[in-house]
Amino acid sequence: QVQLEESGGGLVQTGGSLRLSCAVSRDTFRGYGMGWFRQAPGKEREFVATISSGDASYYADSVKGRFIVSRDNAKNTAYLQMNSLEPDDTAVYVCAVRTVGGIGITPREFQYWGQGTQVTVSS
Repeated sequence: QVQLEESGGGLVQTGGSLRLSCAVSRDTFRGYGMGWFRQAPGKEREFVATISSGDASYYADSVKGRFIVSRDNAKNTAYLQMNSLEPDDTAVYVCAVRTVGGIGITPREFQYWGQGTQVTVSS
């Protein structure tokens, strides 16, 4: 089984920063792609960023230049550094595991999901 646990969410003002962490339970982490998605109330889950097992990264246009996705294979952990936060970034952020090779950017391309962590950006 693969279990994911997000942390690092919170309340910040517009322009602030947060770093989210996603700890993965398996030592096969280095072979997984990791994705970050977000979901606001009443909205569909939205792709944010992903980093492959080979450290290739891809970002949604809405966060490009503001967010940075990274991973630490020694800690079985993925990160999402969020800078210049805006109120529209408010959502529950969830991390996900892709066990199939290549890059995925849609929810159906990821096989395991965390519970999420709340990020709230105030005006």
